[in-house]
Amino acid sequence: MDADLDHIREKLIAMAEEDQAVRAELAADGSLFHRYHPRMEEVHRRNAAALLEIVERHGWPVRSLVGEQAGRAAWIILQHAIGDPSLQRRGLGWLQEASARGEVAPIEVAMLEDRIRCYEGRPQRYGTQFDWDASGQLSPYPVEDPEGVDRRRASIGLGPLDEAVRSMREQMAQGPEMPPKDWAERQRQNELWLQKVGWR
Repeated sequence: MDADLDHIREKLIAMAEEDQAVRAELAADGSLFHRYHPRMEEVHRRNAAALLEIVERHGWPVRSLVGEQAGRAAWIILQHAIGDPSLQRRGLGWLQEASARGEVAPIEVAMLEDRIRCYEGRPQRYGTQFDWDASGQLSPYPVEDPEGVDRRRASIGLGPLDEAVRSMREQMAQGPEMPPKDWAERQRQNELWLQKVGWR
């Protein structure tokens, strides 16, 4: 079993590293930011299938089973499996159960929940998901109960949303991502993709 776990650890870490490497390569030439890049989509799809196989055999790869680095890698793979709504929705349940046992960081649960809500067209709860708005500013997707968002964020170890917005905008000002030239067309294309893969 230990050899099997070693293989799982190595596989999860390698998949997450490939994800980040391809992302960095596509970001460097700007092509990452024009719709969902086919290379990135292929990595996400392949990694999602491999993660599901691991979960079906061993359960969610919690820290006590695979270690901190591989556990974090599993979450990255799940968070990026945006073309597989069923996997992300099931994954939220796995993370919630593991978090209740102290095996998954609450922020990982919150970020996946927010992502799912945004893709489904519902307000997010923690304000962790951002996109370009019509005025060319990077802004959070709509938030449920905005007056309570900072309290919810604090409960999972995040600072106030206003600080996150300011930090995110400062980071984006350094490049390479720029606001879309045609925001309305980008929104239209995003909506078509959400419908195609089954989020809407």
